Amino acid sequence: MPVDDDLVHAFEERTRQHPDRVVRLRGQVDDEPFELLIFRGFSSSTTHPTSFDPDASVLPDGTRLDQVEVLQGPLSPTGEIVLSGPMEPVALLDEEHWVKASQAR
Repeated sequence: MPVDDDLVHAFEERTRQHPDRVVRLRGQVDDEPFELLIFRGFSSSTTHPTSFDPDASVLPDGTRLDQVEVLQGPLSPTGEIVLSGPMEPVALLDEEHWVKASQAR
C-alpha cells in the first residue's frame, strides 16, 4: 500500500494528464481537519500552510488521509461538480475512477 506522500505524487501526475480535474483529499492532522486540493499537478492545502519548497511534503507531520474526490476543474465559487467519490484515497489509483469521471460529464 502506498504511503500518503506517494499517493499525492501519483494524483499530481494524474491531474497533469487530466487538466480538467481537481483532486480533493480530506483527512486529519492530529485532531484537526485537513484538506488538500490538487490541480494540474500542483498541490495546495486549504487548511494548513504549504511549503514553497517543491521538494518538501505538502502533508504536515501526523496527516491521515481518509477520503478523496474528483471534481470538475477549474473549481467555481458558485458550485462544485463531484465526478467521482468520495472513496478511500488508494482506490483513486484505479483508472476506472478516472474513466467513470469522464463519462459522468
